[in-house]
Amino acid sequence: MPGPTSPHLPAQTSRDVVVVKFGGHAMVDEELQRSFAQDVVELRRAGLRPVVVHGGGPQINAMLGRLGLRSRFESGLRVTTPETMEVVRMVLTGRVQRDLVGHINAHGPFAVGMTGEDAHTMTAVRRPAWVDGRPVDIGLVGDVVDVDPGMLRLLLEQGHIPVVSPVARGEDGQVYNVNADLAASALAVALGADRLVVLTDVEGLYANWPESTEVIERLTAEDLDGLLPGLASGMLPKMEGCLRAVRGGVRRAHVLDGRTPHAVLHGVLDGAGSGTTVVPDGGGAPGQDAPRPARSTRPSRTACRR
Repeated sequence: MPGPTSPHLPAQTSRDVVVVKFGGHAMVDEELQRSFAQDVVELRRAGLRPVVVHGGGPQINAMLGRLGLRSRFESGLRVTTPETMEVVRMVLTGRVQRDLVGHINAHGPFAVGMTGEDAHTMTAVRRPAWVDGRPVDIGLVGDVVDVDPGMLRLLLEQGHIPVVSPVARGEDGQVYNVNADLAASALAVALGADRLVVLTDVEGLYANWPESTEVIERLTAEDLDGLLPGLASGMLPKMEGCLRAVRGGVRRAHVLDGRTPHAVLHGVLDGAGSGTTVVPDGGGAPGQDAPRPARSTRPSRTACRR
C-alpha cells in the first residue's frame, strides 16, 4: 500500500524510556483512567522513564457532534478541516490532557502537559490517506518528519512524566492533527526508547479478522510489513506506528488491550500482559522469548480509532 515513508529521526539510545500511547475506551472510563495513571507512576517508581502520548477520539467526536460538525475517517485517520482542527486542539490540550495530567498528579507532582508544537518537539507535513491505491485528501492531518526531543529529555531528567498531545506544526506554520499512534512512534524513535506500548480496544492484532479470532502474539517487522496492506482501517495506524518504531531502533512494540485494568503495568513490568508484540527483523533483542502460537480469544466489536 502506498504511503509516506518513515521519518528520518535522530535517536539516542535510552533503554529506560517507555513511550505509551493512551487512547480508546480507557479514555472515557473513569476507573480505567485512574488505573492507567497509577500504572504510569508505578513504571516511574520502578526506575523506568515513561512518556505518555494521548489520543482523544471519543471526546473529539462528542464535541464535533455538539457543534454540528461531521466526523469522517479515511484509512483510520480523521479527515480534518480547519473547523475540525480548532476543535481537535481545544479538546486535546484543554480537556483530555488536563484530565490525564490530573489523574497522574494525584500520585505526586510528576506529570507535565505539552503538545508537539511546544519547543518545536514535532514537525509535520501534510499527509494523504490512500484508498484503493490512490491518495485521498484528508485535510490538516500531519505526518511527523522531524522530532527535537530536547524538551522531553529535560523533563525526563528532572523526574517528570511528559504527557504529550499529538498536535504539530509544519515549517509553513500550519498546525496539523497527528494520529496519536504515529506520534508516539516518532517520539519513541527519537528518544531511543526501549519500548513503545499502544493501548487499543481489542485484544491485539487478529490473525485473519473477521474470519479468525486468533491473536498474533509475536511477529517481526518483516511479517508485519506484509500484513499491513490488508489491515482494517482502525488498526492500520497502530500497526504502522509499531512497524516504524522497531525499524527505527525501538527494541519492542506492544499492542495491549486498554480495556483491561493495569494492562500497562502487567505488560511492561512483569510481561504478563496479553496482546501483540512486534520485534525487529532477526527476532529482536538477545534473550527474548521464542515465538509463541496464536491464542484463541473472543472478537471485539469496538472500533479502533484515535
